Amino acid sequence: MMKKLLILAVFVGLIALFFGFGLNSYFTLDGLKGGMDNFVVWKEQNPVLLIAGFFAVYVVMAALSLPGAAIMTLASGAIFGLWVGLLISSFASTLGALFAFWVARYVARDSLQKKFPQKLASINEGIEREGAFYLFTLRLVPLFPFFVINMLMALTSIRSFTFYWVSQVGMLAGTFVFVNAGTQLAQIDSLSGILSPNLLISFVLLGVFPLIAKAIVNKVKKRKVYKGYKKPAKYDRNLIVIGAGAAGLVTSYIAAMVKAKVTLIEAGEMGGDCLNYGCVPSKALIKSAKVATYSKNAEKYGLEAGSVKVNFKKVMARVHDVIAQIAPHDSVERYTSLGVDVVKGYATFIDPWTVEIKHNDGEVSRMTARHFVVATGARPFVPPLPGIEDSGYVTSDTLWSTFAELESTPEKMVVLGGGPIGCELAQSFSRLGSDVTQVEMAPALMGREDTEVADFARQTLEGSGVTVLTNHTALRCENIDGQKVLIVEFEGEEKTLPYDQLVCAVGRQARLTGFGLEKLGVETGRTLTTNPFLETNFPHILGAGDVVGPYQFTHVAAHHAWYAAVNTLFGTFKKFKVDYRVIPWATFLDPEIARVGLNERDAKEQGVEYQVFRYDMEELDRAITEGATSGFVKVLVSPGSDKILGVTIISENAGELLAEFVLAMKHGLGLNKILGTIHSYPTWAESNKYVAGLWKQANKPEKILSLLEKYHTFKRG
Repeated sequence: MMKKLLILAVFVGLIALFFGFGLNSYFTLDGLKGGMDNFVVWKEQNPVLLIAGFFAVYVVMAALSLPGAAIMTLASGAIFGLWVGLLISSFASTLGALFAFWVARYVARDSLQKKFPQKLASINEGIEREGAFYLFTLRLVPLFPFFVINMLMALTSIRSFTFYWVSQVGMLAGTFVFVNAGTQLAQIDSLSGILSPNLLISFVLLGVFPLIAKAIVNKVKKRKVYKGYKKPAKYDRNLIVIGAGAAGLVTSYIAAMVKAKVTLIEAGEMGGDCLNYGCVPSKALIKSAKVATYSKNAEKYGLEAGSVKVNFKKVMARVHDVIAQIAPHDSVERYTSLGVDVVKGYATFIDPWTVEIKHNDGEVSRMTARHFVVATGARPFVPPLPGIEDSGYVTSDTLWSTFAELESTPEKMVVLGGGPIGCELAQSFSRLGSDVTQVEMAPALMGREDTEVADFARQTLEGSGVTVLTNHTALRCENIDGQKVLIVEFEGEEKTLPYDQLVCAVGRQARLTGFGLEKLGVETGRTLTTNPFLETNFPHILGAGDVVGPYQFTHVAAHHAWYAAVNTLFGTFKKFKVDYRVIPWATFLDPEIARVGLNERDAKEQGVEYQVFRYDMEELDRAITEGATSGFVKVLVSPGSDKILGVTIISENAGELLAEFVLAMKHGLGLNKILGTIHSYPTWAESNKYVAGLWKQANKPEKILSLLEKYHTFKRG
């Protein structure tokens, strides 16, 4: 810090000396004309020394952003002629700009990156992609003060070498104009005479040219992508959406609401994974498991505990009944009534504007559309363990149908995976009577959470009867004397874990194959490759939801849907980049774990300065009344302010409690606003207010309070 302050002091001191000694009077048009005779003499006596001295002074002027750079450029033309003057001015101005860039970067970038990490992160992403292009455009237009460009670019992630060569090339045209004008110095009455309105307009047009060129390049790229394909003269639909999960349903709904002709194609169940295999059935199961636990622990609430017998077949029947109750919300009938043409079948791209649909009733048809949204979701990833296929397994998708046939809870269960899905299933089945072992190859569960959160999750699971094995690597599945076993490795030794049911919950992978994307040439990696507007390399084909990532949440899929619908239907006029700044998520253990924004792990990895304020649920009246005092609300804020950087909550109803912080972060509200909001008593939501109170207490105005104390002492006489 001292070094930065010293450098800043040196710069400020040099600038002060420049004006204090009146040196600025020499860097005027009259000053230059008056000193030309001396320059001529010096040039005749020692031209090399004059060039070196002139070059050095120019570099210092540009580095300190002092007024007079234009005069120096004129002088180079007047003293050294067009080509030598151009050479000197071009390199001197660029080197000076580079020094200014380095100083600004050293003094200010790190602190600003820490203070505004999310805003600068998106800027840096753009700079990495097209920073050179935009810098070049700015350098072409003298209307933009170059010293401002130097400072602003220093705060981004652009490389020094890129900054240098782009500045060298970009400033060349403007430098040429001034050097050439300098060769006619006697005829110049003012600097405004050089930059005439016509010349300024020319520079602006020159600056706009790269943008026009970029548009042309994009047009050429687009033509190249579509080469060999003939666009239909007219289309059957404005939009075709493939996949009726959260992303596809919301996209088609929005399109129908704005009166576009939209078709939604789905081969399987309407509602996608969330309704049929994920969020809905798992939460129904969690509720049954929670009720079983309450019943077993009735004495805790002053009731006599009785034996609790789990009727697993009825539990699974209830799960499917819950799905059936919610299904009408996502049904063919409902979306048809909303104006969506729903087609049950399997869609495959034939060309960029045509899909072939194999209907569920066996018919085959084709349909064209101006735009497409691929919302095919994701499927569970099954690790390629030797013997796993022969031994048998279920995933978070298949267990609901498989387990519905069971007469009783699986006796021995192994859950492979320590993420949110694995943790939720492990706790639920353990509470319902299974002997559950959870295997995770990483050192901790819930890998992206803070250590205390991961430890809490482990303790919660173990408290529910789960055997948690971290740092254990699954090797293979075997059948030993009629018993299915999973072989794992821990610290170089193999262990045998017997099971009746193996649940694979190690993650999900995008559904990318079988839709003709690869044949068409749509770019994919682990997910569908899209730009910030959700466009693929075929700009009229967009992706949304789990197939795109980076967050595989139902609410993010619905969030994508708005951008997908608007960018397809109205992208001709305006496109919108997806906003990922405030993304909440929750893991529905008991108690729940919910988070938005940065946690301490993220903040440390990104070098973000923060303060932590934590309120423990054991202090909350509502938590005490419910006998559920485990957990806390932890808020990260920017030092010296109430700006919320991130929140982690462990509590009953943590997912609901988080919503207040999500709203605050989305709309730039700080802890002071939450503190000033009335919360009903006694509620769980009061914990949000109390953690804001801890921030207020830590930031109380000590000087004002000291004066108030003296005032009250005076009033007492």
